[in-house]
Amino acid sequence: MIAGIVTPDGEPTILVPVAGQEWSAVIDTGFNGDLELPEALRPFVNARFRGTVQSLLGGGQQIEETVYLVDFPFDGHVVLADATFVEGQGMLVGTHLMWQYHLDINFPDRTVMLERLV
Repeated sequence: MIAGIVTPDGEPTILVPVAGQEWSAVIDTGFNGDLELPEALRPFVNARFRGTVQSLLGGGQQIEETVYLVDFPFDGHVVLADATFVEGQGMLVGTHLMWQYHLDINFPDRTVMLERLV
């Protein structure tokens, strides 16, 4: 089980341990991929080029992104996941990575729970 919080800005977040550090990751239910990771993590997740994809962003903007297969630590396991890399410190966890989980976001209590079901 993974526990997190809803930030004062209303973002559901969890902490993910990567490269000896805890990284804050936003649970993005509008993102149907696996991961968007900070460029700084690329050397720590064994990124392997997978190809390019067209992505449709929330505002209707379409972009081309390079996707990598990565070894990502998640819920006490290392999972294979597709990831894109961006500048900055932001990390997004998409719905495809959570397909085996029940997600509970309680906005009034500011809690986030991810429970593995499979």
